[in-house]
Amino acid sequence: MNQVAGVRFKRAGKIYYFSVDNIKVEVNDDVIVETSRGMEYGKVVVFPKQPNLFKPNAELRPVLRKATPQDLLQIQRNKEREQEAFDICKQKIKKLKCDMNLLRVEYTFDRNKIVFFFTAEGRIDFRDLVKELAAVFHTRIEMRQVGVRDEAKQVSGLGACGRTLCCATFLGEFAPVSIKMAKTQGLSLNPAKISGVCGRLMCCLRYEDDLYKCGEIKNKNCECPKKYIRPELSVGMKVMTDQGEGQITYVNNKNHTVRVQFDNEPPKTMLWKEIDACENK
Repeated sequence: MNQVAGVRFKRAGKIYYFSVDNIKVEVNDDVIVETSRGMEYGKVVVFPKQPNLFKPNAELRPVLRKATPQDLLQIQRNKEREQEAFDICKQKIKKLKCDMNLLRVEYTFDRNKIVFFFTAEGRIDFRDLVKELAAVFHTRIEMRQVGVRDEAKQVSGLGACGRTLCCATFLGEFAPVSIKMAKTQGLSLNPAKISGVCGRLMCCLRYEDDLYKCGEIKNKNCECPKKYIRPELSVGMKVMTDQGEGQITYVNNKNHTVRVQFDNEPPKTMLWKEIDACENK
């Protein structure tokens, strides 16, 4: 294994790594690679990648060649056939009264398999559907059920920010997102405000999470001075300040400030370093 290239098979798709031997490739090159389901067309997005970053005995499939004009023509024909297969499958679903929503159809590069992506609320018995599709296309048929996040990724749309969904634009994989991230950032916990079009927590809640974490844990990568790291501060705690005793009503981990409520006085925003001591409520 001389070098390793990262290849994507679709926009915002997961990056898969392949070995490159005696082939000169660069980023954005169209290539034909060998995968577990046959030859596939993809685009190089990471190169070169050193082999020592992988497991010692990792066996990566090879990049077969750069894509030729004939390969690109076949890709275009496959896309046209995918639309035809989509329409036919929709008719078969309606005929067999299958409770499923067809999202997308994908041909493999060598046309040895057609993959139908769909969503459904539960398990679907699609054996009759597969038989009818196989009789029409005379090739291997795969039905793949995906979740609501994958549905949003494939269908795409606009988020609350007014921009195209992150998952359909650049996110190769879904990272775990928790309600704690919204709490740490001081966001509203109203589900309508922190949920994406898929109905799950927005992926962008994770983007600034590491920055806010510096106020909760001693992050090794955090550049904040140690005096700004106050893991004990949280809403509801009583604190002692130069102005007397008060209670924390809001913690801003990004700006290293807290909002303190004093008796019979309006709340005041103070820096963490101005808090002398704190104790549990």
